[in-house]
Order: sequence, then structure tokens, then C-alpha cells
Amino acid sequence: MVEPFETQPGILNVLSGYTGGFVDHPTYEQVKAHKTGHTEAVQITFDPDIISYAELVEIYWRQTDPTDAMGQFVDRGDNYRPVIYVANAEQRRIAEASKKALEESGRFDKPIVTTIEDAQTFWPAEEYHQEFYKKNPRRMAGTHDPRAAWTAEHWKD
Repeated sequence: MVEPFETQPGILNVLSGYTGGFVDHPTYEQVKAHKTGHTEAVQITFDPDIISYAELVEIYWRQTDPTDAMGQFVDRGDNYRPVIYVANAEQRRIAEASKKALEESGRFDKPIVTTIEDAQTFWPAEEYHQEFYKKNPRRMAGTHDPRAAWTAEHWKD
């Protein structure tokens, strides 16, 4: 989820981490063992004069399967559930309108299950998770991550 955002003009920082759980300072091992209630997420700092929150939401939709409540592509489990965290009422309005438009578009055969939730404490992931796609280019390329094929199939326009 980092690369699609990080490569956009106006993005100041993208930080991988965990949010929405009940344990302070969770580790990746705890999160992936489903012991913390956290969702793996990215925290995006952006310049709204260059890129809007609505544009960020549109980028998000094109990176996830919004019909899969229990994971994303090869990453399985509730810690990979599709969720958009919002920081204020305006972001919630934008995210909900975008979700409604996607539901009404008929683009997907299954219901959109992505939730929209208030932002909670964000805990940065360990350093080896930051910019993972740059540190592990072979792992993120080709058939290992079916995201590219899925995106091409569902977002032809």
C-alpha cells in the first residue's frame, strides 16, 4: 500500500504501521498472531494544496479488494481487512460518498465490505516494514502479489 501513495505528487510521508487495536506498541509478530486487534495500515501525510483527500481515497480503492473482508490478496486475516480511517467529519463525508459511488457503479459483483472508521492511535511498524516494496523488490514483483492483475481486471478505465 505504500508505493501507490508514495509516488504521488503532494505526498510528504507514508508510514507503515498498526491501528485500531487494544495493545500499546504492538509488534508485527503480535499483530499477525491476531493478539492485538490491530489492522495493518499506512499513515499518509499529504499536502492538500497538491493532492486532495478525495484523490487519496480513489487511489486506495484501486489498491484493495473492497469485497474481501478477511484480507487482501495473498495477505489473509482480519489484520488485513479493508478499512479507511478518517481523521475528521469532512474526511468521513468524502470517504462515505466515494464508497456509495463505488457501490452504485456496479463495478463489483459482491458487496463492498470496506469499513470507514475513526482514526485511532497509530503505531509505526518496525523499520524492516517501512518501504517494504523497495527493500524486497523481487518479493513484491510478478505473480507473488496478484494485486496488479486484479487492478487491471477491475479498473480498466
